[in-house]
Amino acid sequence: MSSTTVYSPSAQARKRIRVVGVVWLLFAAWPFIAGNDYILSLGVFFFINLLLIGGLNLVMGFGGQISLCQAGFYGVGAYVSGVLSVKYGVPPIAGVAIGTAGAALSAFIIGLPALRLRGDYLAMATLGFNAILTVLFNELAPLTGGPNGLANIPPISIGGFKFDNASRFFWLSWIFGGAMMVMLALLLASRAGRALRAVAGSEIAAGSMGVDPFRVKHRAFMLSAAFAGLGGALYAHFNQYASPETFSFATSVLLVVMVALGGWGYYWGPLFGAIVFTAVPELLRKLHDAELLVFGAGMIVVLLFLPSGIAGLGKLWRNWRTGRGTAQNT
Repeated sequence: MSSTTVYSPSAQARKRIRVVGVVWLLFAAWPFIAGNDYILSLGVFFFINLLLIGGLNLVMGFGGQISLCQAGFYGVGAYVSGVLSVKYGVPPIAGVAIGTAGAALSAFIIGLPALRLRGDYLAMATLGFNAILTVLFNELAPLTGGPNGLANIPPISIGGFKFDNASRFFWLSWIFGGAMMVMLALLLASRAGRALRAVAGSEIAAGSMGVDPFRVKHRAFMLSAAFAGLGGALYAHFNQYASPETFSFATSVLLVVMVALGGWGYYWGPLFGAIVFTAVPELLRKLHDAELLVFGAGMIVVLLFLPSGIAGLGKLWRNWRTGRGTAQNT
């Protein structure tokens, strides 16, 4: 046997990737069953929401850190990519890459002081950063359009092929969403993923085993922001418009709720959270003023009775079955 160790994903990671492949093949049927472009566009927003919630789950679910600025990073990606394309003529696909990097850079800067804090202090620091970004989106009117928003953002084009409608853009978001799920499966099975979970369990214990807690948290924070920035850039070029209220503190709070609802620290949690985040507001839209009340009440009920979220139902079922079997055998 060779003395050289070759990295290979764990059995769990390989299983997850195979399941992702099957699920994404099922998602590929959406353009063929969606009745119109509006319904098809919900599929695009689902994958964008998946990027946001998946990144936040990495920090909060697996890393045990509180972040209330995911919508801010979402906005950085949208505005950096949008402004570069509208104001400076940068090709949209390059703008997407720069917007993603810009969100990661923002996380690098804010993470240097903020991630040395814990608990409520970290939450307040990230909340403050989101508030600062919202003010900048409004006040830098010559660049961002201010409260009126940034309009006429061009669609993404690759090799002359324009993703200028829902049926085309769906496949682009489909690819990015699947790529994130595969990346997370590999990351969580790697040494870095195990270090992240160790830090979430106990920073002192992780440090005693040679793990640098700050570096692990900082890198996860940056990766989470990069996913949000990518989602923001995709949103801006699909919607061809971006406005500050989309990236407000309220959106950050709602994303935290979706992480909890989907399942904290569960690999499939973001998938369920993104489904709820995309579908439920549409189902409740007919309720008009009562929409927010019904949506909030429903979230409270679910979180009270499903503390592990939707993704944790399988574990609850197995525990219940095991407990019942034990009781019957007693």
